[in-house]
Amino acid sequence: MPHAASHSAGSGNGWLAQLSLAFGRDGAATRLTGRRHHGPLRVQKPLYPEGPEICHTIVIHPPGGVVGGDRLALDVQAGAGAHAVLTTPGAGKWYRANGKTSGQHVQLSAGPDATIEWLPQESIFYDDADVELEHSVELAEGASYLGCEILCMGRRASGESFNRGRIRQRTRIRRAGKLLWWEQGVLTPQSIASPLGLAGQTVCATLLAVGQLPANGLLQALRALGSEGPGDNRWGATMAGKHVLVVRHLGHDSEAARELMLAAMRIVRPELLGRPALTPRSWRT
Repeated sequence: MPHAASHSAGSGNGWLAQLSLAFGRDGAATRLTGRRHHGPLRVQKPLYPEGPEICHTIVIHPPGGVVGGDRLALDVQAGAGAHAVLTTPGAGKWYRANGKTSGQHVQLSAGPDATIEWLPQESIFYDDADVELEHSVELAEGASYLGCEILCMGRRASGESFNRGRIRQRTRIRRAGKLLWWEQGVLTPQSIASPLGLAGQTVCATLLAVGQLPANGLLQALRALGSEGPGDNRWGATMAGKHVLVVRHLGHDSEAARELMLAAMRIVRPELLGRPALTPRSWRT
């Protein structure tokens, strides 16, 4: 289990919440074979809306929001041939820093021919939030990954802008020991406004797919989705090497971002995993 920090739960330094999950193949089924938690981070019972081969779990953070000094750490292990889908019951809320940095460290590991889908709902960063986000994916030979993140800077619907603060992100994906994807960046009010940053847009979304992907027709279908978004929508899709697909969105509307990402998953999932398109149940409740 990766340590996000040495804070004790409920101390003046903030909450440390850790959750460790293990999934294993049991005949034709995927089972949740292990779970350990410390602090306010846990899962509901396993769900099987697609049948026994795919285990769905909803990761819950009972406080409902993250304040300055809080640290969340999630470690997920999927054994050979297992297929796990992880999502959240609602948007993640990252409140103002109050002089302390908060953070989240997600570590996902998939064994041979295993699959992990990481599909949380959007993350909302309140004005003056100071957040560090670490996302690490380790895939064995033949393993697949599908992940989607939607970041909302400020609460536009409530008239609140992200005028102060800093969001630091690092994402790393390895497959069979080879580094396939490495990305890091810092979002501040200045970089959000910059044409070299978010060009003034307040919502950014990224979909990453790793595995065996067809080259013909997939990018064309994905790029066509950009015309379905609002007028200020910026949209792109590209192959970063033979086994990594990246889809990006910039805009101002979290609902539009959600619908575009779901539309992209409806195209990508059958091609990547040989499974019908999926809308996580929690995204519609």
